[in-house]
Formats: sequence, C-alpha cells, structure tokens
Amino acid sequence: MNAPRAEGLDASVARAKVSAAGRARDFSHCGLQEALDSARALVPRLRERAKATEQARRMLPETIDDLNASGLLRFVQPRRWGGMELPFESLVRIPAELARGCTSTAWCVGNWAIHHWMLALYEERAQSEIWDQDPDALIASGIAYPQGSAQRVEGGYQLSGRWSFSSGVDPSPWNMLAALLRDGDQVVDYLMCLVPRADYEIIDDWHVLGMSGTGSKSVKAQQVFVPAHRALSMLRARGGREFPGAALHDNPLFSIGLSTMGTHCLVGAAIGNAQAALDLSIEWVEQRSTSYQSLKMRDLPTVQQRLAAAGARIDAARALALEDCAVAQRMAADDQVPTLIEKLRPKRNVAFAVQLCTEAVDSLHSLAGANGIYDQYPMQRMFRDAHALMGHFGFNWDAQSMPWGAVAVGADYKPPATL
Repeated sequence: MNAPRAEGLDASVARAKVSAAGRARDFSHCGLQEALDSARALVPRLRERAKATEQARRMLPETIDDLNASGLLRFVQPRRWGGMELPFESLVRIPAELARGCTSTAWCVGNWAIHHWMLALYEERAQSEIWDQDPDALIASGIAYPQGSAQRVEGGYQLSGRWSFSSGVDPSPWNMLAALLRDGDQVVDYLMCLVPRADYEIIDDWHVLGMSGTGSKSVKAQQVFVPAHRALSMLRARGGREFPGAALHDNPLFSIGLSTMGTHCLVGAAIGNAQAALDLSIEWVEQRSTSYQSLKMRDLPTVQQRLAAAGARIDAARALALEDCAVAQRMAADDQVPTLIEKLRPKRNVAFAVQLCTEAVDSLHSLAGANGIYDQYPMQRMFRDAHALMGHFGFNWDAQSMPWGAVAVGADYKPPATL
C-alpha cells in the first residue's frame, strides 16, 4: 500500500488563497498528478472520519473544507473559472483514491465534480450566476427524469416533482433536477433544471444499509420557476458541440456524451472501496493466526489465492473504467460520433466493473470471518457500502448488459432519446 504524501495536500492548501481581486481559489495550474497527490494525502483523515460520516448521514463540514482547500471538488471545472479542467479519467482516478479512506466521500466528490462539468454545458449566463459568485459552489442532483415534470411558461419553465437519491444535498446551495417536458401526452424534451436551495425542500429519508454518509436524501419542488438559461436540454448533451456552453469551452472534455459516460464519476467509489478492503485484508492476514489451528493465515494457499483473485478483480474493474474514459476522450478530440454499440459499451463496462468490485469485497469479507460482523471493524462498512452503491441503476447488470447484447446480435432495441 502506498504511503500518503502529505506534501500534495499541503502544497494545494498553500496555494488556495483568495486573490486580491476577491475571486475565490484558483486551481487552473493543477495537473492530474498533483490532484492525485492531494487526494492521497487526504486518505488518512477520511479514514479517521469514516464512522462519524456514516453516523452523521451526510458529509462532515471539515471534510468539505479539506476538499475545497485542495481543489478536489473542481478538478473538471473549466479553467475559465479557476478549475483544473483535467481529463475525463480524473473522474475515475480521484474518487478511487479518496474511497480508500471513505466511500461516501468519494461518491459525493464524484457527483459534485461531474456537476461542475455539467454546468459548463449550460448557457454562459447560468455558469456566471453560480461561479462568478462562488466557484466552489456545490451542486447536488436528482437525475430521474420521470420524477419531475416541466411546463413551458413565459421566460422559462415551471418545475414540479419529488426526486430520490440527491447525494450531498445538505451542504449544496444548488441542485440539478431532471424533468420531462411534455407537449400534451408526448415527451418533447429532457431537461436538467438548475434550482437554488430556497426553491426546493429536503426530505430527511436517508436511513439506509450503506453509503449513509452520502446524505442522498429526497428533494421536493412545487411549481418552481426555472429561467430558460438554467434549463439544459439533454438532447444537446449527448456528445458533440451542440451544448450551449460550447461557445465558451473548446476542450473536447466537454464534448463527451453525458448519458454514455455519466456514471463513470461514481465507479471510482466502488474501486477505491474494494481496494481499501484488500489493503485491510492483507494487513490483517500478515498479522493474524487462526484461532483453532495455530496456523499463520498468510501461509495458507487458499488465503493467498483469495487475495490474489480480489486484487485481479479490482485491477480489471479499474482498467475497464479507465479504458472507457480514454476512448471517450480520444473520440471527442477527433470529433468522432460513437455508434450505438460504442455508446452502450461503457454503460455495460461500468456495471460489470462494479460487479467485479462487489465480488472482491464479498470474498474479502468472508475471509474476515467473525471479525467481519463487528461494528468497529471497517470491513463490515466496506461490505455494506459495496452492496448499497451497487444498487444505483447505472450499475444494474441486468439493465446495462441487455442493450449491448441486443444490439450486438441485431435484436430489436430502441435506445433512450438521451443516448
């Protein structure tokens, strides 16, 4: 296990100073390695806070302070507003590093980060309204379109709905809420509406098996006015340069299709959680003898094989996810439009990657024996978190594998309009 490098975090904090002009911290100079060093340096602190984060059922203020100081919530934010604007692979790599300390934190970081990326797709006015005032502003989301409905009104839309699983909502001053726009009974658009905290209600219903620290509560809005510039059509965010923010941002990073690659910001939480379970298991096996046979567990071939298999699954999951990111970034840079099966491949892969990580954690939890059931033993939280995060629809193997298989063999398949 690599030792944390504290200098990465300290260096970032030292540079995180408000400028004389009054603008917030500028991280546009930061590269991927520096961001990874900062994430690695935070791992011990996150590990110490993991239990308290779970008990709080939300992100702790001190963790948000650390993340803001290091810039690790702004690594795909445009440089125009002081963000790092790192390659898409950072959405896997950075949460995967943070999850070695706390899976819930990594999940929220992935969500908050990709919402900065998404905000770059909106009209300039929407970006300026949020980032000119506070480039660090956290943005939560409710992504299920059928849970929200929008009606055209003068100057914008009227939004109503109740959205589940709004991760990191408590400390977020903004939310991106999905809605179906209908003309009569026909759906004519899929909108992501930017809504300020004052315009929606947070419902404290997040009492769950795992991932408690994400604070993924439900939110409710009733007949809220959303100005037109704060509503992004997902039909313009399927890849390419049709999104309104294209006039500001020419980096191919922002041309990657949201529906195709959107859940890759969360797979890092699964990878890092599984890696933490493996690191803990190796440390534990090195030190422990079995209670009944006075044997060193590290000398048992079956234990060695179980650890090796878990490591292989984790490495395979990481490789799959990173390859998807590399392909998507390369195709965007070359102005290539993915075919349908090329769009479905990363959706298949990310679900399979999470399945591999869950299998690894399950195997390692079994290896822990009776120790794995105690609250004070971190493995039981890793086990619960693995199964809780796998419940995300984007990671549902049945749902994400079938479309690729259907298209591969030429069977009937009608893709969603947002793909």
